[in-house]
Amino acid sequence: MPIHRLSQGLVNKIAAGEVVGRPASVVKELMENAVDAGATRIDVSVSQGGLDSIRVVDNGGGIAADELPLAVASHATSKISEADDLFRVDTLGFRGEALASIAAVGRMTLSSRTPEGQSGAEIECVGGELSEIVPCGAPVGTIVEVRDLFYNTPVRRKFLRTSATEFGHVSEAFTRIALPATQVHFSLRHNDKPVLDLPVGGGWLERIALCFGRELAENLIWVESVEDDVSLSGYAAHPSHSRSHNRMQYFFLNGRYIRDRALQHALGEAYRGLLTVGRQPIAFITMRMPPELVDVNVHPTKLEVRFLDSGRLYSQLLAMLRAKFLTTDLHARIQSCGEASSDDAAAAHDAAHTDQLRQQLVDWAKGKVASWDQGPGARDQGSEVGGQRSEDISRGLTAPGEAGAFSPLQLRPLDRVSPADNAAPLSSTAGQAGSATQAGSSARALQVHDRYLVTESEEGVTIIDQHALHERILYEQLKQRVSAGAVETQNLLVPEPVDLSPTEAAAALENRDLLAQLGVRVESFGGDTVLLSGYPAMLANIPPVEVLRAVLERILAEVKQPDRRDLLDDLLHTIACKAAIKAGDRLAPEEIAALLEQRHLVEGSHHCPHGRPTALVFTREELDKRFKRV
Repeated sequence: MPIHRLSQGLVNKIAAGEVVGRPASVVKELMENAVDAGATRIDVSVSQGGLDSIRVVDNGGGIAADELPLAVASHATSKISEADDLFRVDTLGFRGEALASIAAVGRMTLSSRTPEGQSGAEIECVGGELSEIVPCGAPVGTIVEVRDLFYNTPVRRKFLRTSATEFGHVSEAFTRIALPATQVHFSLRHNDKPVLDLPVGGGWLERIALCFGRELAENLIWVESVEDDVSLSGYAAHPSHSRSHNRMQYFFLNGRYIRDRALQHALGEAYRGLLTVGRQPIAFITMRMPPELVDVNVHPTKLEVRFLDSGRLYSQLLAMLRAKFLTTDLHARIQSCGEASSDDAAAAHDAAHTDQLRQQLVDWAKGKVASWDQGPGARDQGSEVGGQRSEDISRGLTAPGEAGAFSPLQLRPLDRVSPADNAAPLSSTAGQAGSATQAGSSARALQVHDRYLVTESEEGVTIIDQHALHERILYEQLKQRVSAGAVETQNLLVPEPVDLSPTEAAAALENRDLLAQLGVRVESFGGDTVLLSGYPAMLANIPPVEVLRAVLERILAEVKQPDRRDLLDDLLHTIACKAAIKAGDRLAPEEIAALLEQRHLVEGSHHCPHGRPTALVFTREELDKRFKRV
């Protein structure tokens, strides 16, 4: 077939395939043009998810009548004039292809009036064919209406979804542009019904509340950082609010919504240990930097950009979030509905037991269930559980800086307190005795159901998951010890052969050096068997084979070789979880005191290493509401 030049109409349709994928793409391009035109009011109205019609009205600078044909021409723009301008773009649009692409696959009417014009002018473009320019009555600004999108490309239209699904995409495109542009009044209507109205003057947090709900907005944490000519600011959600997807992670660069895997990774790293596995953080971050530090001309829809120094931005974002989290109380609080502030049950380790605990707390406060047991025998019964002495239960409660991974903590004896101090052991009608003690000078604590600790604070009542808290304490102590030097290896007196699957054996031998850095030493023993000769000394109570299999499972779960730090972190999670006291372990008063004292000596004590909250807080105000005191 001979080479021939494509018609301009076909060229425009091909270009439209890159720029206009669905009605939401049209809304995005038209809204960007309106913002660039300096509009302070932009109204978007769609019918049937945009399949029937899309109408965008703005009060911006408008387009002169004689420039209307040029506005819908391919690659015609007023925003750049030479190649160097591509490296200092400060507008949302600049390619000059949006209107031409839209006009190529729809029936478009463009009406506009400049502030100097006595009247407006209108032009129609159907399938790329332009009509004559005609005068019309119009306010200052621009009105673009697109009907029958993809009418001349039925194959493309056939791939579109239902009107409800398409409107969902339209709403998302609308939100991405409206969120950062707080200086503009936006409105969105669907099938002549109002959906969103975002006035000027409420600030960014108010705009987030209007788009995503008041509850989320009230659980956002302000963050900010300025380094030289790069500034970051915005809101990060409390860990009690998360999603199973990352679509609630909004990054805006100089007012432009972008997607960037490195920034998403930095966000995930900042929340490491604060969210359960499979949950994604919520954040709204705006970034300001000189245009010459970023290339926005790397993606047809401008969703992806290229930073001149992406590593610096990654570090700045991560440091900003971590610094804020370290100085913020991230304990989960019980809301007026009686549930922890979370969008689902992922933040709770055991919902059934939590509900029972809440009810017992209410019953306890009413005096219906509990009775004080002052007998010395009852006070001493916590020192032995299931044939184990209390020093065995206290494994891993090592004092900060103490040598040895799991040497028992030398608990200081605490003075016995009288029932008058409201700190004596509490027994429930279910026959589950709790241990009570005094931690510090004022805190009072008791154990219920052999799994939770109830303490009094100035704010109200705090309920602590003993396993989750101990797990965090051990994890932080181990991490500090490992970061101070290499992981110590314990050599086996007799190397142990381990039978693996072919995939596991190959992974073990291929990653032999990486395993050695973690303190695991293996060598080939023939076939699918490896010889395990050493394992991390810190895992004295965990079978060496179990350690090897846990590390291999982590290696095989990755598409590419996992980072040594990530592997080590997972290993420390495993150690801490296995070594921590469990739900069902009854604690002596001295052990409760030790646990509560160390709670304030480690970072991130509000969440366990897997992201579960270690404590729930019932404020005095919430308790007063429940008992009808207010």
